[in-house]
Amino acid sequence: MDKFDTMIRKKKKQSFDKFDFNDFEKEAIDRLKSGEELTGKDGILTPLIKKILEKALEAEIEQHMDEDDTPNRRNGRLKKQMKSGHGPFELETPRDRNSTFEPEIVKKRQTILGTSLENKIISLYALGMSYQDIRDHIQDMYGIEMSQGMLNQITDKILPEIHEWQSRPLDEVYPFLWLDAIHFRVREDGKVQSKAVYTILGLNIHGIKELLGIYLSESEGARFWLQVLTDLSQRGVRDVLIASIDNLKGFPEAIQTIYPQAEVQLFIVHQIRNSIKYLPWKDQKAFLKDLKGVYQSATREQAEHELEELDTKWGKKYPVILNSWKNNWEQLSNYFKYPPEIRRIIYTTNIIEGYHRQIRKVTKTKGAFASENALMKIIYLASMRIIEKWTTPVWGWNITLQKLVIIFGDRIKLDINP
Repeated sequence: MDKFDTMIRKKKKQSFDKFDFNDFEKEAIDRLKSGEELTGKDGILTPLIKKILEKALEAEIEQHMDEDDTPNRRNGRLKKQMKSGHGPFELETPRDRNSTFEPEIVKKRQTILGTSLENKIISLYALGMSYQDIRDHIQDMYGIEMSQGMLNQITDKILPEIHEWQSRPLDEVYPFLWLDAIHFRVREDGKVQSKAVYTILGLNIHGIKELLGIYLSESEGARFWLQVLTDLSQRGVRDVLIASIDNLKGFPEAIQTIYPQAEVQLFIVHQIRNSIKYLPWKDQKAFLKDLKGVYQSATREQAEHELEELDTKWGKKYPVILNSWKNNWEQLSNYFKYPPEIRRIIYTTNIIEGYHRQIRKVTKTKGAFASENALMKIIYLASMRIIEKWTTPVWGWNITLQKLVIIFGDRIKLDINP
């Protein structure tokens, strides 16, 4: 109904004195008493909206004719089908002979009234509904038929918003970053291709989760991660204290190219999952029990002792697994140098995996996305719904922040001035 408020403000000086709402009110009351619906295809509001708009358009063309200095006259009416959140209706728009009349209330090529219906469509799309499901819903609720092309045009309106969000300035320092990718199938040139959506999630200086960016590429690779990190730097991030990543070749080097002082921690959960891939079912339970003694140790020394014991017991049977742990130990064990408050944050991938899990809930029904834009639209919209809840610091952040200041010194500054 925002268009009506705008209409009333713009047309205060126009001749609405003759516009008598008494008949409208009486008609609406009578129809309500008879049990008719207020909104929808045959709702009470729809014909009233039609009458209001047509009356407003009449006032507009009268004003236009009064102000037109050239020879001109009215030239009948043009009918067009309108769609609104209250139902569809046919609108008669007055015309002039010179075609100089440009209505403001409902523009010449406008067929959707107001933003409420568009917002409804975008909200349904953000929940992961297909265009066909959205079309069915709009048809059932409002009696409006919409083509897939029209729905695509509506959701495409958020593309500039995505670009603006992706280019926004960021904080100078992030104590923690998690960098990971999730993969989707996208139709491209008649074929279904795998695409990687790169996700960067951080904790800012206030301990609040923040989604720094989402990026799309053909596949996950250190070279593209370097481009992503360069983009972060250009958007204002000058320092990262601890970056948690997966064991992708060249990834640590990519991070330290842009942020040479950053500590790099490999995802423990990813390492465990990769280990399970090489284990037969009969040995998984026993091996994982012994492995837990490694990554849940109280100190690095104890963890290294447990790793030696694990190698003695399982190394000959599963050398690939044990070699992976030993070869990556330096960056797998970085978290042992930190106190429990910091270790708790970087030890697991709960923060970024929780985000990815919620994204998967929205996209799980999609076999393949129609285009890269279709994928980015739904990822962005789902992300905006998720981050609305990220308003409070993680548990125990005040203590964690003080420990970070002690460890990292002047790389992180607290504003304690009153």
